[in-house]
Amino acid sequence: MAININNLNNNSQVNRNVQQQSDTKNQAAKNATTNSQATKVAQDSVSLTPQAKQLNEIQKKNGDAPEVNQKKIEQLKKAIQSGAYKVDAEKLAESIVKFEFDLI
Repeated sequence: MAININNLNNNSQVNRNVQQQSDTKNQAAKNATTNSQATKVAQDSVSLTPQAKQLNEIQKKNGDAPEVNQKKIEQLKKAIQSGAYKVDAEKLAESIVKFEFDLI
């Protein structure tokens, strides 16, 4: 190995070191940008089940429903307590069946 006594090649050695450091920094910046872009591409996603969609629709319909008629409720309570309210079993069964089929 030759020793450079006069430092003739020292300037080129410094330039090479500076260039290597610059290349290393550029590569690190490029890797950081690539990693940043990779994380931007990976996004979270949410999907709703059919049951959740159905519940959302029911809640919307419920919000559009008319307010409770308190006067009618009081009349029905009095009729039930006095025994004057009669239940039509066939009409009740039809309503239950219709409700069940609407859920499907």
